[in-house]
Amino acid sequence: MKTKLFVGVLAVMLTGSAIGQAQAFAVGADGKAQEERTIAADDQATTEQLSKLFDVMRVKEQVQSMRKIVPSMVQQQIQAAMKQTETNLPAGTRLTDDQRERLQQVMTKYVGKAMDLYPSDEMLTDMNGIYQRHLSKEDVDGLITFYGSPAGQHLLDAQPLIAREFMPIVMAKVQERSQAMTKEMVKEMAEIVPRTKPAPKTGTTKPPAK
Repeated sequence: MKTKLFVGVLAVMLTGSAIGQAQAFAVGADGKAQEERTIAADDQATTEQLSKLFDVMRVKEQVQSMRKIVPSMVQQQIQAAMKQTETNLPAGTRLTDDQRERLQQVMTKYVGKAMDLYPSDEMLTDMNGIYQRHLSKEDVDGLITFYGSPAGQHLLDAQPLIAREFMPIVMAKVQERSQAMTKEMVKEMAEIVPRTKPAPKTGTTKPPAK
């Protein structure tokens, strides 16, 4: 099992929602990324402010709910790893029931260790430092007011539903348009390197009659 890959995927899953919301603050009304600004130390949001912001943004709940998805993913990885292990056995050899059970116990143990390499509390602590570098006290107060309002809470409720409806549209349109774009690309490439007729085979033609 590729533990490093699993840990990386897990970290993205656990932090994706909150970080995605933070990234939205760095985009201006014209859709262009804003230049990074430096927040003076005395104007940075306090840990208490950020704790309140994470509460109203439901960041902790998002982390916990996303962690509930992990066991099923882990189980699939375990089964795939066991299948690969059995495939790599010498011809005519099969795992015994006891070996299969012991292998599953070992893999489950180490997957559990991998999941705890970067605990959610530590993630939130690290997020604190990043938020402080980019958001002022005034920014955070405004965000607390918004996300603490009925409209802000409704947005949080609606975000998973919006994403679930939007992603199939994105995937379908990207697939359809990428196919058309690929055809155009192949056509232009063919114009640069046109197909050449194969050279006639030598030694197979009859000599002209005298």
